[in-house]
Amino acid sequence: QVQLVESGGGLVQAGGSLRLSCAASGRTFSPNTIGWFRQAPGKEREFVAASTWIGGRTYYADSVKGRFTISRDTAKNTVSLQMNSLKPEDTAVYYCAASSKVGVASRQYDYWGQGTQVTVSS
Repeated sequence: QVQLVESGGGLVQAGGSLRLSCAASGRTFSPNTIGWFRQAPGKEREFVAASTWIGGRTYYADSVKGRFTISRDTAKNTVSLQMNSLKPEDTAVYYCAASSKVGVASRQYDYWGQGTQVTVSS
């Protein structure tokens, strides 16, 4: 019943910025946590950032801390990921996900978007 759709990906030079957005739809969308994951070619999907839906408490992977900012708009059922100081190693497909639990492991998330490609050139 819940669907997540990402947007905002693209090609950017190293040091540049992108803002990803995720729109959620569903008659009773009320996750505990909403977050972003990414997957590079040949790699496992990894946690990037997450936010609790009600309180807005945020969590970040060490690799993006200080560069990325997650935010959510509970009135619009959207979540964004502001990515600054992008590095080539940030290149991946980025996925929005929602969970009924508190956690950062991908296995704990119940709903996933289809992903949006982010490519950072050196």
